[in-house]
Amino acid sequence: MQIYVNRKYTRSGNGSKEYPFRNISEAAAVACPGDEVLVAPGVYREYVDPKQAGTEEKRIVYRSIEPGKAVITGAEVVKNWEKYEGNVYLARIPNGVFGSYNPYTTLVSGDWYIASYIAHTGEVYLNGKALYEVTSLEKVLKPEVYKKSWDPAFTVYAWYTEQDEAADETLIWANFQGADPNAENVEINVRRNCFYPSKEGVGYITLSGFTVRCAATQWAPPTAYQEGMIGPHWSKGWIIEDCEVSDSKCSGISLGKYLQPDNDNKWLLKKLKNGTQTERDCILQAQREGWTKEKIGSHIIRRCNIHDCGQTGIVGHLGGVFSIIEDNHIHHINNRQNLAGAEIGGIKMHAAIDVIYRRNHIHHCTRGLWLDWQAQGTRVTQNLFHDNTLPFDENTQPGCNDGAGEDIFIEVSHGPTLVDNNLLLSDRAMKLATQGVAVVHNLIAGSFTAVGHGVDNGSSPERPSPRYTPYHVPHQTEVEGFMTILHGDCRFFNNIFIQKPMRPGMVQIRDAMGENFEWDDGNLDVGTAPYEGYPTWEEYVSRFEGYVGMGSDKSRDIYYWPLPVWVGGNVFFNGAKPTEAEKDAVIKTPEEIKVCLKQTENGWQLETNVYDYLPKSSCATISTQTLGMAFEPEEYFENPDGTSIIFNEDYFGNRQAVNPLPGPFASKAAARAILFGDTAPAKTQAPAGRQDSSVLKDAFTGLLKDAVHEILT
Repeated sequence: MQIYVNRKYTRSGNGSKEYPFRNISEAAAVACPGDEVLVAPGVYREYVDPKQAGTEEKRIVYRSIEPGKAVITGAEVVKNWEKYEGNVYLARIPNGVFGSYNPYTTLVSGDWYIASYIAHTGEVYLNGKALYEVTSLEKVLKPEVYKKSWDPAFTVYAWYTEQDEAADETLIWANFQGADPNAENVEINVRRNCFYPSKEGVGYITLSGFTVRCAATQWAPPTAYQEGMIGPHWSKGWIIEDCEVSDSKCSGISLGKYLQPDNDNKWLLKKLKNGTQTERDCILQAQREGWTKEKIGSHIIRRCNIHDCGQTGIVGHLGGVFSIIEDNHIHHINNRQNLAGAEIGGIKMHAAIDVIYRRNHIHHCTRGLWLDWQAQGTRVTQNLFHDNTLPFDENTQPGCNDGAGEDIFIEVSHGPTLVDNNLLLSDRAMKLATQGVAVVHNLIAGSFTAVGHGVDNGSSPERPSPRYTPYHVPHQTEVEGFMTILHGDCRFFNNIFIQKPMRPGMVQIRDAMGENFEWDDGNLDVGTAPYEGYPTWEEYVSRFEGYVGMGSDKSRDIYYWPLPVWVGGNVFFNGAKPTEAEKDAVIKTPEEIKVCLKQTENGWQLETNVYDYLPKSSCATISTQTLGMAFEPEEYFENPDGTSIIFNEDYFGNRQAVNPLPGPFASKAAARAILFGDTAPAKTQAPAGRQDSSVLKDAFTGLLKDAVHEILT
């Protein structure tokens, strides 16, 4: 059945085409499996709470009739501004507007949030752009430029809030810098979520073609109830497609954890047990309470434009397992730098078990993709990363050393984590405080950082605090065991490494970190050299010769040495450095190799001369069998269905030669094509130069039968 919604009607009808509902919520209250809710263009200022789940055979589909034209917003317009002083205006908001959740009395808080950043979940917008909250009225009257922002000039548009308890009103003062707020479009966040079931288990929902914006979301750590403007709330089989998602106070889309009342921000609230331990508790509690492949995850997020959120574009812990995140444009996340903590990035996901991240464009985020714990069976393929860092002029600020930014951060995971056929163009390409990673056929113009670092829990040297993290039964959620991170167990094959000139700010960050900084090493040298001294497989195995078990004369540390590293087929330019173990490394020293991106009217394009200097047919074809198993889980670098991967297709899906070129392109001509066509605000078709997702099918058997896609092998 089709259910119609049209905000332009003066009265709400019965949901028929002739007499549509005025609110999406009315349709969400009655939609049943197999129904399609068709929403006409308009602004829908409401919280949509889907009441019923679809089924695998009969989804419930919510569709914007004109892509991008139906807007679901958590904000309300404010037109009662009164002149206060100079450019500052005052608005009095009756607290009845907020119901049971007032964003202007609710502070952003939670585990791993840096509490020195004082912020409410509410927000004030001038013509769609968020102003900056300050902590006193004086700072509104005399605002100062906030240099950490990516847009420091706009930070003088400031606001401050207090409560008038006698009048039961929220007071908001805002400095509009000469604009008349009653003549302009000024909105404030009112609702906590936009499209999000209030109860768990409402699965098999499709949200297609909407613009979703402006929600007063709360901080979303892995040890708490994780919410976003949009999310499936601990269920299975959602599809979020062709949507523009922006301006969430914290997270745009959540594939995150359900509420565990006795273990919700327990570290912050009860203090006595560290967050790392409570996270382990959360995982095992979830397993006892039904966290399985049959019930949770297997979502798809595709072709969405996700931007200008304070914490993450996409967040998740446990709830995003077995999902596909593809063809999205994720950019300008945490650019205001008014929130800080250990849960920030374009995408920040824990337990990305068998999750595929493919064909996304992720840029201008504090961090690009952060895979934290349990990145097991995870594949990151055919993505474009660049400009994921701190604002360029502010990289030298004290206190930013543990968050300088990078394209991909993989943290305390046992793998297997596969990174193939990507462009990694930020100053810092990968932060690798982890093990069990394979890096194959990438173009890498940034450094590897934190190799051998970042796996303790931050205690003093006198109190070692190694982090034990779980690994799982292959392709399942069941925990197989826990272990610390030994480092190594990494493979680097057929990559192009290009050393870019170092920006002064990044050099100062490196120097500020020093040798004893636990969380990072500040390395800016491109190449595999950070793995210098790690054993080969033969060297590692030889240590066990003559070892007969307990009581033998072998070193007691035999099981705690770093794990082996495999290298081969890599090419190094502009002084990028290999490990000495890579005997066949090709080190090219011609004229300077240039690599940069330009944005054209058709999309983003690579400019480089590297393909004029690549060795021809120098590489061997890599496969699952070449890469072997990740050490701890004893799982191969393979597809989620257990089938092998042969790396014989490039960034675009072009067929590679039997002896392929290194890097992500099968030819010089392929490297000149449009990399990602995302100039439109919200895309409704696959990026230029790539296959449409509708033709990619049959390789993800049993994952989402009505939306299966071919894994590009």
